[in-house]
Amino acid sequence: MNSLNLSSKLLYQKFAERALCYAVYGGADFGECIMTMQNIDDGDVDCWYNEWLATASRIENIGDQCLDNGHVISAREAFLRASNYYRTAYIPLFGKPTDQRLISSFNTEIKVFQKACSLFTPSIEIIEIPFDNITLPAYFIKADNSLNPRPTVIHTNGYDSNIQEMYFAHANAAIRRGYNCLLFDGPGQGRNLIQDNMPLRHDWENIISHVIDYALSRVEIDSKKITLVGWSFGGFLASRAAAFEHRIAALIADPGQWDLKDSIFNVFSLTEEDKNNFPKIDLTKLQDMENKLRNEDSNSMLKWSIIQRGFWVNDAKSLFDYIKKMLLYEISPVVHKIKCPTLITYSENDPLASNALKLYKNLIAPKKLIPFSAAEGGGGHCQMMARSLYHQRVFDWLDEILM
Repeated sequence: MNSLNLSSKLLYQKFAERALCYAVYGGADFGECIMTMQNIDDGDVDCWYNEWLATASRIENIGDQCLDNGHVISAREAFLRASNYYRTAYIPLFGKPTDQRLISSFNTEIKVFQKACSLFTPSIEIIEIPFDNITLPAYFIKADNSLNPRPTVIHTNGYDSNIQEMYFAHANAAIRRGYNCLLFDGPGQGRNLIQDNMPLRHDWENIISHVIDYALSRVEIDSKKITLVGWSFGGFLASRAAAFEHRIAALIADPGQWDLKDSIFNVFSLTEEDKNNFPKIDLTKLQDMENKLRNEDSNSMLKWSIIQRGFWVNDAKSLFDYIKKMLLYEISPVVHKIKCPTLITYSENDPLASNALKLYKNLIAPKKLIPFSAAEGGGGHCQMMARSLYHQRVFDWLDEILM
């Protein structure tokens, strides 16, 4: 495979930074990540996969050896890092048809993370939440071994995360502060997408209701102190769900978002006439855009985000089909139904947060907006480079809301 251009190198740098961000919560080690990246030839996708897989396998083997010798904490820490590296290996492989290497690495990610689950005190519970005629994979992480009801955060992710990654991004910070944490993958996420080919849904309220039902069945969860948190595109999904689900005590949208109509049209530079007439527009124009995206390396992030990830997650057959499905994601008709206290984050230089202020202004519920700036290290998507700062501000607010 030919070496990738500068745009592709920057894309792969973002993938590597994402892995490294979790070092603060035990999901990575700086040296392991740096040495892995140094062995990758100019962002070559096959080399990327093989090198991260090799690092993941090496760290998993360390975990196995530690466990055999009775070093439980060392084993747990190694398994956690290995799971993150297995996930990192397959991110560039997103797309349809599903690459067998992606499936293999994903399955190993789960296996290794779940090796660590039993090594916690208390153990991380591996859960299947009933949903229609299937189940949703979930983890329940308790703050302690007691049966005393505790405040609990329920996390929903977006396009490309899963419940293993969400442990590092959310759970560790929650249990340190005395909160239980319930992580789940819905349609279009994790196992539901990779193994079951289940696409994302805009009516997230119908998914959250099943998750809340499960939460209320647990004596360890205080039914009056359940917080729903949406991360990345989950910031939209959680907000949409909160308009219908009134058994939650608080909502956190990270970042806040609005209807996708304007943003999706702007991405593809469609005219006002196109916007007003959609779906009755010249399909040749969209086909030309799609062809350019598929063949263009000058914007690898857009190619990966739309053609690889977006089409796959939404089961879209074409750019027209993708846009049509994205227009279903609306919150404006129901935003007035959100009643619980709501925290909205807004991070500088995060395109997904561009409409956070619109959501904030239209909320009638008690609300707070927390900005994050590049100068303080919190710029960029979901404050990935400043997780400690994010958790400090968010949980300080939540402590006061639920006290």
